[in-house]
Amino acid sequence: MRTYDDVFSGQRIYPGKGKLYIRGDSKIFRFQNGKTESLFLQRKNPRRIAWTTLFRRQHKKGITEEAAKKRTRRTVKHQRAIVGASLDVIKERRSMRPEARAAARTAAIKESKEKKAATESKKKLEKAKSASGAARGQGQRLQSKQGAKGAAPKVQAKTR
Repeated sequence: MRTYDDVFSGQRIYPGKGKLYIRGDSKIFRFQNGKTESLFLQRKNPRRIAWTTLFRRQHKKGITEEAAKKRTRRTVKHQRAIVGASLDVIKERRSMRPEARAAARTAAIKESKEKKAATESKKKLEKAKSASGAARGQGQRLQSKQGAKGAAPKVQAKTR
């Protein structure tokens, strides 16, 4: 036995019942009765009419106990170690008081600044040494790019 669904209400249409409506673009619509056909032709929204299947589905009416609420899984948060810091270190830092953490931070900043200053002074010393050596004529000779590549030196003209 072939049954159809009502386009508007969503209910079943059994053989020998219902109405068939064919639009100008040859699309077929089947209705259970004149009531659903009339509402469809008035362009009513079936989701807003309380007795239609679409409305009942949207407002969760008449759902059996078998298909009751599904349990949602809660996401569980885990703490993991980051590269360069183990989980114990991270937990220890979290439990630190803000004052202690600030003091540790300032100490680390101060230490890094001192280290940077030391490397800067070392570079300046090196530069000064090389400059003084060059001034005395012991430094490297200035050389062109071509000379560095191994090109033959330019021959100076002897006559003028």
